[in-house]
Amino acid sequence: MTTDSGNMTKVLAKFPYMLKEAMDYGKKIKFENVDNIVVVGMGGSGYNGDLLKVYLYDQPLNIHVVKDYTLPKFADNKTLVFAVSYSGNTEETVAAYRTAIKRCCKVVSIASGGKLEELAKMNKNPHIAIPKGIQPRLSTLYQFVGMLNVLVNSGLVMDQTTIYNDTITSLKQSAQRIEESGKDLAKKLHGVTPIIYSSQKLFCIAEKWKTDINENAKTHAFYNMFSEFNHNEICAYENPVGNFHIVIISDQDDHPRIKKRIKIFKELVSKDYDTPVQEIAITGDNYLTRLVSSVWMGLYLAYYLALEYDIDPTPVKIIESLKKDLK
Repeated sequence: MTTDSGNMTKVLAKFPYMLKEAMDYGKKIKFENVDNIVVVGMGGSGYNGDLLKVYLYDQPLNIHVVKDYTLPKFADNKTLVFAVSYSGNTEETVAAYRTAIKRCCKVVSIASGGKLEELAKMNKNPHIAIPKGIQPRLSTLYQFVGMLNVLVNSGLVMDQTTIYNDTITSLKQSAQRIEESGKDLAKKLHGVTPIIYSSQKLFCIAEKWKTDINENAKTHAFYNMFSEFNHNEICAYENPVGNFHIVIISDQDDHPRIKKRIKIFKELVSKDYDTPVQEIAITGDNYLTRLVSSVWMGLYLAYYLALEYDIDPTPVKIIESLKKDLK
C-alpha cells in the first residue's frame, strides 16, 4: 500500500479554501507607471506566470515569464517584477531578484520565507508571505492570486472579488466530480505515456498536467499545443515507438478552427493509427473557474496516478539530490 507521506490528499481537498485565503494576498501593494510585467520563477512557482499570462490573455498587458537566472534587457524602472519561489531560495529566482534591484525595477517577492524574504526586508520591497509546509506544485492559488491582486490594486486589471467568490462556490459544488474525473483518468493512464494537448490559449493547463504527473507519479508525460503540433509532431503517430494515450484539454472559447482540428485529429489517430485518445472539456461559468478547476483535476489525476504506480506522490528525491550537488 502506497504511503502518502505528505498527506497530499488532505491538501488537495482544501483547494477552494486556498482561493478564499488568497483573496487578501497582496491587497495593500500597488504600483504606478508600469509598462511591462515580468514573472520570474522555476517549476511550480514559475508556472504561475504562465497561468497569469493565460488568464489575462485578452488584456492590454505585456507579461513576460522568465524561467532562468537573467532578466530580459528591457527590464527597467517601469517594469514590475514578480519574483516567485515557494521556498524563497530558488537560485535562479534569487539571482534575477538581485538584478531587478540593480536595475531599479518595481519588485514584489512571493515566498514562504527564505532568501527572498530576507532580501525584501533588506531592500524594503513588498513581500507576499504564503503558507509553509506544502509542495510548491500545490501552492498555485496563493502565488497566482497574490500577483493578480497586485495588478488589480495598480489599476491594471479589473476587480476580481466577484469572480473569486463565484469560482469558490463552483469549486465546492463540483469537488466530488473533479476528484472522480482525475481518479478515473489516472486508471486509464496507468502503464502508458500520457501526451497532453490543448490550444495555445490553454497551454498552461496542458503544461501543469504534464509537470504534476512528472513530480507526483515520477513518470514521463509530454504536452504540446494545437495547431502547432499539427505541422510536425503529428507525423510521429505514423511510427509510434512506445505505448501512448492522448488527452486533449478543450475549452468552449477555443477558436472554431481549433475545435475542427480537435475533431479531425481524434478521429484520425484513433481510427487510422490505433492510438487511444480522450477529450476533457473544461467547464465553468467564468474563465477563472474553468482554469482553476482544470488545474485541480490535473492535480488529482497526478495524485491518483502515483497511487496506481504504488509511488509516494509527495517526495521529489531526484530534485533534492540535484540541488544538493549544485551547492
